[in-house]
Amino acid sequence: MAMVVKGVYCLCIEVTDALCLQIGALGLLEFMKGRYIYVGSALNGLNSRVLRHMNTSKGVYNAIHWHIDYLLREESANVEAVYVRLSDEKIECEIAGEVSHYGSGVKGFGCSDCRCNSHLFSVKSSDFLSDLTMEKWEPQRLL
Repeated sequence: MAMVVKGVYCLCIEVTDALCLQIGALGLLEFMKGRYIYVGSALNGLNSRVLRHMNTSKGVYNAIHWHIDYLLREESANVEAVYVRLSDEKIECEIAGEVSHYGSGVKGFGCSDCRCNSHLFSVKSSDFLSDLTMEKWEPQRLL
């Protein structure tokens, strides 16, 4: 039986056109053109969660389960890179806190199940993620 790879991930998203989207119960939110980082966790399978997000971004998968799905299904929102940190523990909020120092949070986004202000951040660059001991995701390595 294959081992389940667990951990936290950061989706590096580029929004190429400004968007105004209805995000579930959060209501109407504006996303300016630019770069964003979304912090999520996958304690039931990191590879399958990241692949699901990638497929949503490519229009292959359309079901809405999380706030990020509303953004990823937009044509002008593209996942450029994914960074991961393997962990058996729920460290998503800790990572979101670290990322918050590098950008501005979209209030309430992706954090309805915790006390964080946000799990989606508008950033100038995602270069700092390797400084947070995050590794660039390569699907073949995690299988």
